[in-house]
Amino acid sequence: MSVPWHRFQRWRMAAAGLLAVAAFAWLAGRFWHPYYGFTKFVQLDEADARNGIHEVRENPVFTYAGFNGYDGAAYVQIAFHPLLDSPELQGALGNVPYRAKRILGSALAWILSAGNPARVATTYAALNLGVWLVLAAVLWRLLPVTDSRSWLAWAGVMFSAGALHSVRLALTDLLAATLVAGALLLAERGRTSSALAILSIAGLARETALATVVGLWRGPWISTRPWLGNLVRGALVGLPLFAWIVYVRWKAGPAAQGFGNFTWPIVGWIEKGTDTLADFIRVPDYRWLNTTTLLALIALTVQAAYFLRRWRQNDAWWRIGMSGVAMMALLGTSVWEGHPGAATRVLLPMGVAFAVLAIRERAGWAWIAAGSLTLFSGVLALWQVPVDPFEFAAGQSERSAYVAHLGTGWYGAERQGRNVWAWSARHATLTLKTAPRTTAPQRVRLKLRAISPREIEIRAGDALLWRGRAGEKLEWIEFDAPARGAGPLTLDLHADGSPVPENKNPEARQLGFAVYGLSVR
Repeated sequence: MSVPWHRFQRWRMAAAGLLAVAAFAWLAGRFWHPYYGFTKFVQLDEADARNGIHEVRENPVFTYAGFNGYDGAAYVQIAFHPLLDSPELQGALGNVPYRAKRILGSALAWILSAGNPARVATTYAALNLGVWLVLAAVLWRLLPVTDSRSWLAWAGVMFSAGALHSVRLALTDLLAATLVAGALLLAERGRTSSALAILSIAGLARETALATVVGLWRGPWISTRPWLGNLVRGALVGLPLFAWIVYVRWKAGPAAQGFGNFTWPIVGWIEKGTDTLADFIRVPDYRWLNTTTLLALIALTVQAAYFLRRWRQNDAWWRIGMSGVAMMALLGTSVWEGHPGAATRVLLPMGVAFAVLAIRERAGWAWIAAGSLTLFSGVLALWQVPVDPFEFAAGQSERSAYVAHLGTGWYGAERQGRNVWAWSARHATLTLKTAPRTTAPQRVRLKLRAISPREIEIRAGDALLWRGRAGEKLEWIEFDAPARGAGPLTLDLHADGSPVPENKNPEARQLGFAVYGLSVR
């Protein structure tokens, strides 16, 4: 018996959706680290770690070299103290009231981790992975996805720059957009009170989400009475954020804010376009980055044009889209600048509204494809996984995780696939950290070889941990590392004998011994 076409189509779309989810899981999953979890998303840099609250130094949070921090580093520190009751926050964040407005993601991380400092950062960093899946399910129903056109519109949102940059940088925009989509889904099912409640919570994720309350407004638009109801709905939706801002002001003082986020209508958009085109000449080596940024700008422009082409004020999604168009016209330089810029995240609700309206109105392929062009920038955000050049080994044992870094005396880490090794002339150090921190002895396994047979000893301070002869063949050795205090354990490796040049080149490295692997149990 043949399968009906509509059922076959539904199965085909479901398979395509699962394939997209698998692709996202693969892209995002590569950021997972056995010691740091997903905290590479947080983008905490050396300055943040040095000046931040003590919890980010005492718990596994990946630290970027130099000055590469972003807003997620502030939100993760607030997650340790969502009631803003730590005196360290002011020195760590500088402008606590401004950062603390978007409290929802930080508070959720604290709740989901039960306030356990060892789990707060990893929970916050991974939060958007779950949020992405929720939006994928909600948007699948809203469209709904029944054919290749609707699947492309769905994928264009889920892999958009706004969605995936929110994941990559552990920001709150994706959470806000998901709550907006969920609120409109509830409203379409007649659950207006629940929709208002969800939308009010979205304002605690990102204040600009409150502009989408227009989707819950009711007509007729020329009558006074509905407008009074709409004003009440707006006030109710904004109440939680207002109450939270009052608390933040009481706890941390007034927020010091500039006005760089907004400017005269379309001035920021024009500036972004000219700067993006100029970047092809100014920085030709970043051609693909410039190209994906240009495609993202084109996509946002197409989405805005779709809403402007026809007036349909009775449609909730059109009203949400128009609120995004108005915001897009007023965004300033600080929101547009960068590759692709924060505008793709701020305008994510507009992208959701575009996808829903375009599919329901059966817009042509050209509209849907052009409005989905931000996905190239989105995928690019998750394409490159940062690697610590000094990391030598990492893993998990039954009760803890560990990471080892090269200290002094090494020629640097060499990599081939998953294999990592490092050579030293005669004396070098390794640092070892475990989580949760423990003062109990640890059994360390180290894979050694020497350029020629020689004696090697390993010490921790004055304590001799291992001494033996290493040859040219790789061999695992084992020793017990002593109990330690709060800091990392430093292993000193020393080889007898003179190092040997690796080749006849006058500048050849002088090699004595190498480590090829490390594990802890």
